Amino acid sequence: MNNYPLIEGLSLEDKASLISGFAFWNTTAIETSGIPSVVLSDGPHGVRRQEQGADHLGINAARPSTAFPTASASASSWDRDLLGTMGVALGVEARALGVDVLLGPGVNIKRSPLCGRNFEYFSEDPLLSGELGAAWVRGLKSQGVGASVKHYVANDQETDRMSISAEVDERTLREIYLKAFHRVVAKSSPATVMVAYNAVNGEPVISNHWLLTQILREEWAYDGVVVSDWGAAASDVVAAVRAGLDLDMPGTGAGSAALIDAVTSGTLDEAILDRAASRVVELATTLVGNRAHASDLDVDAHHALARKIAEQSGVLLKNEGVLPLTAETAGTIAVVGEFARTPRYQGAGSSHIVPTRLDSALDAIRERAGDRLVHFEPGFTLDGKHNVELVDRAVAAAHDATDVVVFLGLPPEDESEAFDRVTMDLPADQLALLQRIASVNDRVTVVLSNGGVVSVEPWRGSVAAILEMWLGGQAAGSAAASLLFGDANPSGKLAETIPLALADTSSFHNFPGNGQTVLYGERIYVGYRHFDSVRHDVAYPFGHGLSYTSFKYQDLRVDVIEDALEVQVTITNSGPRDGAEIVQFYSVPPKSGEDRPTHELIGFEKVTVQTGASVRVTTRIPLGDLDYWSIKSRQWVRADGVYTIQVAASSRDIRLEAGIELVGTEPARPLTLDSAMGDWFADADGAVALQEMMAQFATRGSGEWDDATRPLVLPMPLRTILPMAASKLPFPVLGERLLQRLSELRADPIGRS
Repeated sequence: MNNYPLIEGLSLEDKASLISGFAFWNTTAIETSGIPSVVLSDGPHGVRRQEQGADHLGINAARPSTAFPTASASASSWDRDLLGTMGVALGVEARALGVDVLLGPGVNIKRSPLCGRNFEYFSEDPLLSGELGAAWVRGLKSQGVGASVKHYVANDQETDRMSISAEVDERTLREIYLKAFHRVVAKSSPATVMVAYNAVNGEPVISNHWLLTQILREEWAYDGVVVSDWGAAASDVVAAVRAGLDLDMPGTGAGSAALIDAVTSGTLDEAILDRAASRVVELATTLVGNRAHASDLDVDAHHALARKIAEQSGVLLKNEGVLPLTAETAGTIAVVGEFARTPRYQGAGSSHIVPTRLDSALDAIRERAGDRLVHFEPGFTLDGKHNVELVDRAVAAAHDATDVVVFLGLPPEDESEAFDRVTMDLPADQLALLQRIASVNDRVTVVLSNGGVVSVEPWRGSVAAILEMWLGGQAAGSAAASLLFGDANPSGKLAETIPLALADTSSFHNFPGNGQTVLYGERIYVGYRHFDSVRHDVAYPFGHGLSYTSFKYQDLRVDVIEDALEVQVTITNSGPRDGAEIVQFYSVPPKSGEDRPTHELIGFEKVTVQTGASVRVTTRIPLGDLDYWSIKSRQWVRADGVYTIQVAASSRDIRLEAGIELVGTEPARPLTLDSAMGDWFADADGAVALQEMMAQFATRGSGEWDDATRPLVLPMPLRTILPMAASKLPFPVLGERLLQRLSELRADPIGRS
């Protein structure tokens, strides 16, 4: 009997063809059985719809769609609702362009600033990545479009991404790299999960049963489709399907033939093929059926939304009183930098979008400047060639201007899928230009356009303001002008730390590996977890971002309500403008023998507060979000003791904190003769059994330890110390009696003496 009614009556050949894609962007249709073809398309910050025959790397043109801010930008908004709204808009555009599954979001972790694809990823923190990714997916789903959360898992570099093995211990994998995927799966149930090219600990993820089945299916209860990254399963599709893959894209006839041969020869259970094919059919019938419910596409409204997201995502890193600019003040504004005229608004590779329109910051500044004269000089060329004449003209304009706004950033060829960056520095010609401009004017604002963080050393001290606009999408230019003139109040905060130098990052010595393996030697100490734990100076910390107003934090209250912490705090806008504040919540774990970061992000809320007003912010944090992965018991556990809950404006700007005592969940360790004496004394039954044994059989004086000897004795295995301390009986007899007494006490706690 077939346990999968959706594929009832299909032949083996039909089922194998369903698992293997029909064309680059389509799954296989079986028209005689009413099974339609699913259309997939690249995302995640725009719908990159290409016709059949076009390449997926962007050499051929795609149909126009809204180029929204990339993930490095939108993550800086820390705004779940905004990401959900962006997901809705992407869903509308996907439907309008005939797309059923949009490939995104990317929730890989920013392990190193040099990852060439960091512009597509949200954060160095898995909670922030997971929360924003889940909101994005929910918005997309509301329009009947499926998401494909990617790239599962540890695809945190582009160098050798198709062959590299990420060597990462289980605790690090679970606490950092799997956690964002788990959050998206648990909170939004995406239609598909995309499997990465790379291996983990020597085994390709595409054929890794532990990752695809035991964790994703069995632990997380994921019931959607597991799809390969394009070509990831080509080397052994049978092993991939056996491990838990459902859909091999783009698929080949050879893949289908291999599956048929494997079932026929008995090396692949047909039930596994049936299960995968059934999931693909369910995906197809559900999503294609939603096509009839498409909403009307308003291109202008989506452009306005792209601008709003870019405004909310801009991070004001520094401001020494020069911003916001005014249109009424006399004097010239010198706008310098080719990026003001030729926007850098997205990264390169498979997510490259043909925008519906494109705003330039120069046009927007001229429109907004009112009576003030705007003098533009490009200052540099996009090909990186130093042009003395351009520099001299830009410096002259800066010298004569009241305010100078310099647009700097990374050229398109520096950030792309398929390769990593080699430096955090801005191009040398741009740095030389900035140095000369800063020498002739002390009212210089730098506006940055980049996907991954760039070094701001040593030039940040020579400028008055820095506005990080990231790769802000097709409306980034007008959004930058809005922030510069104060029409929008900056509220974005960093979703990743900006280090003083690349060498300060915890992955520095292990990125990008040796071509075969890359060691995640920093373990759980990624980003702020590293910098804050070792108290290393940074240029700008995780969570940092300035505003044109100010906020006071008051009246912190922390309670345990059922299975969660309820944290409340009052935020007052004490400054001159309405604004939004991103309130961050961190947990400092109790002191224990476990290796833990100084603190970890456990929640966040973004609130808008009018000037002079106060808002009571309440957030609910599941107690499970305080847990760590125990390598001893191989499960999530909570340490016993007092947790300090911090309310902060950044990871380095802690405003309030309060302690709360929680009961731990770490199971008692099994005691053996190889356990440390300290572990025996820490266990109620073990302490009784050991004390009884020492009282009866200890050699005179050896059963007592003073403060000086106790630290030496407690870490020693019982097998080592017991024969010396209680030598009245042979050790095998002592050990047997001790274990027997422990067993008696475990069975009858009342019998403790």
